[in-house]
Amino acid sequence: MSLAKILPLLIAAAPIALATPVLAQAGPLAGPAAGITTQLPRGAAPGHYAIEVTPDAANLTFTGKVTIDVMVSTAMPALVLNAADLTFGDVMLTPAKGKPIKGMAKVDADAQTVTLDFGKPLVPGQYKLAIAYAGVINTQANGLFALDYTNNEGQAKRALFTQFEAPDARRFVPSWDEPSYKATFDLSAIIPTGELAVGNMPVKTTKDLGGGKTQVTFGTSPKMSSYLLFFGLGELERATKMSGATEVGVITGKGNSGKAALAFDASASILPWFNDYFGTPYPLPKLDNVAGPGQSQFFSAMENWGAIFTFERALLVDPRFTSEATKRRIYETVAHEMAHQWFGDLVTMAWWDDLWLNEGFASWMATKVTDKLQPGWEMLLTRVDGREAAMSLDSLATTHAVVQKITTVDQVNQAFDAITYQKGEAVITMLEGFAGEDVWKNGIRSYMKAHAYGNTVTDDLWKAVEGAGAKGLVSIAHDFTSQPGIPLVTVDSAQCQGGQTVLSLSQGEYSRDAKGKAPLKWNVPVMAQTIGGAPQRLILQGKGQMTLPGCGAYVVNAGQTGYYRSLYPAANVQALAKDFTRLASIDQTGLLADNFQLGLGGYQPIGLALDLIDAVPVTASPAVLAEVPGYLDSAYVMLESDKAAQGRVAAYASAKLTPALSAIGYDAKGGEGPQVPVLRSALVSTLGDMGDKAVVAEADRRFAALASDPAALDGPLRNVWLAIIAKNADQATWDKLRVMAKGAKSDLEKSSLFALLGAAKDEKLGQQALDLALTDEPGKTTSAAIIAQVGAEHPMLAVDYVLAHRAQYEALIDVSARSQALARLGGGSADPAMATKLDAYATQYLTPESRKVVDRAIAAIKTRIETRSRLKAPLAAWFTGKK
Repeated sequence: MSLAKILPLLIAAAPIALATPVLAQAGPLAGPAAGITTQLPRGAAPGHYAIEVTPDAANLTFTGKVTIDVMVSTAMPALVLNAADLTFGDVMLTPAKGKPIKGMAKVDADAQTVTLDFGKPLVPGQYKLAIAYAGVINTQANGLFALDYTNNEGQAKRALFTQFEAPDARRFVPSWDEPSYKATFDLSAIIPTGELAVGNMPVKTTKDLGGGKTQVTFGTSPKMSSYLLFFGLGELERATKMSGATEVGVITGKGNSGKAALAFDASASILPWFNDYFGTPYPLPKLDNVAGPGQSQFFSAMENWGAIFTFERALLVDPRFTSEATKRRIYETVAHEMAHQWFGDLVTMAWWDDLWLNEGFASWMATKVTDKLQPGWEMLLTRVDGREAAMSLDSLATTHAVVQKITTVDQVNQAFDAITYQKGEAVITMLEGFAGEDVWKNGIRSYMKAHAYGNTVTDDLWKAVEGAGAKGLVSIAHDFTSQPGIPLVTVDSAQCQGGQTVLSLSQGEYSRDAKGKAPLKWNVPVMAQTIGGAPQRLILQGKGQMTLPGCGAYVVNAGQTGYYRSLYPAANVQALAKDFTRLASIDQTGLLADNFQLGLGGYQPIGLALDLIDAVPVTASPAVLAEVPGYLDSAYVMLESDKAAQGRVAAYASAKLTPALSAIGYDAKGGEGPQVPVLRSALVSTLGDMGDKAVVAEADRRFAALASDPAALDGPLRNVWLAIIAKNADQATWDKLRVMAKGAKSDLEKSSLFALLGAAKDEKLGQQALDLALTDEPGKTTSAAIIAQVGAEHPMLAVDYVLAHRAQYEALIDVSARSQALARLGGGSADPAMATKLDAYATQYLTPESRKVVDRAIAAIKTRIETRSRLKAPLAAWFTGKK
């Protein structure tokens, strides 16, 4: 049943109160196991928190009271908890048998701790710790934070939400704020009567306190880590329906539930599939997707158990401008966060070293379930893009292993990167291919059952899967998760003998900036086949041979499940180009990516990769054809110092892509395939970016039509057309876009339009956009998006501006991401001065531990400079030959 048909019956002023189920709990009270990192003294651990908060949204403050059941297992001089931006009132400690003892609180702001001293050492035993405290409500997504927005009636409103991952529950409640200190939680809040409060669990009781105040108490949570606690409050509405035994809900600003229909329906269909796959039913009585206005520059959604928080731009659909690609990202985001309800919430990594156990698995599972439930989207092809995102970091000397050593708060925040997410997904994809789908699934089910409500390290998972029948998996898994880098599988020779192809293979390491170093070694699971032949497998250690049925062109990473690069003799690349249409779509996509990167890295002539791209016919699968514009745009950008050569790239792109665009048209047609909208967007966006006359003229025509028809641009390409207009804007056009942004019908549209103001090629307009970002006009969470957009077009301008207004800029972004913000702004540059500037900034303001993202950005800039210098002539020559 669709949301539209049942919405009037389901929108309520408050969530439905459900009976709290009996939830299975695991093990006795305990802190981190021996050998697991902790930044708190061992010997005390929480078992249960009873928290009461009273937010003062208008004044951006709150007060709180918490009573914590604490087990002290060894004598301790004092209790040390995590706390940040909190002030303390009364502190009382009551032994299980004895009188309350008053304590003194001493805050260490740098360590983000509070030491509670009770005048004498604590002896082992059970205690109740009661603390009165107060905190601040932030305006960016850290701890308890406020999001200001305009509702559908044009009124200014403020909603409150929490964001605790990784180390920010300590901004909401003094706590043992580390993943191994699992506990149960009771949460209650004193709120304005009539507003909707949201927590991990359903509302258990409500009590009218009079004077416009209501106390809302949620049911007791299961045993979980502190970073998964959630609280939300505001003039919100909730729509629900049942998915099996679970109440699935969406929570939005009033009047916006209809825009959450895609997420709502996705949740209800994904949940039963996950219940079956994991072999452990979702254990909470409800699962909400909570949409918040605004945005963060560093995350889109958070997997709070039972109350997933997602910014509106990553959850809501507006038919006036939401693209097909955005709809798919919404579906995948819902799937990713739902997968976390098991991988991360039910079973949690013991320490942040194993963050990938959360993120890599959620990414992998999201792709898997989306492919199963939406087969027309061909989601498995996106794993190639994910692999490439990971390899872009992993090919540099500044990379890190999937399992990484985390010792500081800054390192935790910097661990959320493409290695953790996309390399994690890629390695899992490879290991599932090695184990087989059924063995892999059985291993996952065993892992879930064995560790429910507990904490794990990576080896726990490998042992479970190998125990399910994947003999030899542990050694492969260790190689790919405990050391960084990318294996390079080179075909030293290929000979046709008696109707079979004999390959001689050797293993090295693919690197963009450290080719001279001794290569690392892996057990590489290789799967190869000739086109049309049966695939063959080999675990490559150093050197090896494979015999493939059939002769002709061959693929060494058949199905693209392997995390390695494949270097072929030139003759085989040429043969693959000739027989390109005979390849499976996943191999077409993977070969384009692999060979382009081998060309960039200097392992083979870039012309071989361009020949493959040239071989993609206009009749190719739309999903494969949609990859071509990105490669041409890369070549265009690499030649930015040579306008004549850029013009030849643009001319080639127009000749190559216009027939495909003409065939599908600018506007959707009934009955077109599911991948056509994605192809259309890629074609229009890239041709517009290169200044294709026909596409730019069409953008201008549609933009001009807004004067007489406000709906002239409406549709899935609205933001694509506007991006072309914004890039080519003069002052008058820029002013029109600003008027449109200020008059936008929703905050979702408003934020998109304001961000586009930073996209102009005209540097003077870029400067105006930066100045605008530091005013109140765009909104507190939109301003950083404007600056980021300027950074994409004019990185030095944006970085210099931020350095000159550092305090103002840092107030516009999440506290947890400040150490990496400048690297993100300037990291796409190819200017040696940018590398120098970022290094000077890191030396002055960052510690060796917190500058790692900056160092990666510097390495990428230096590599980009070298690559462009080396490839300028061969790129220009190839496109000259295509006149």
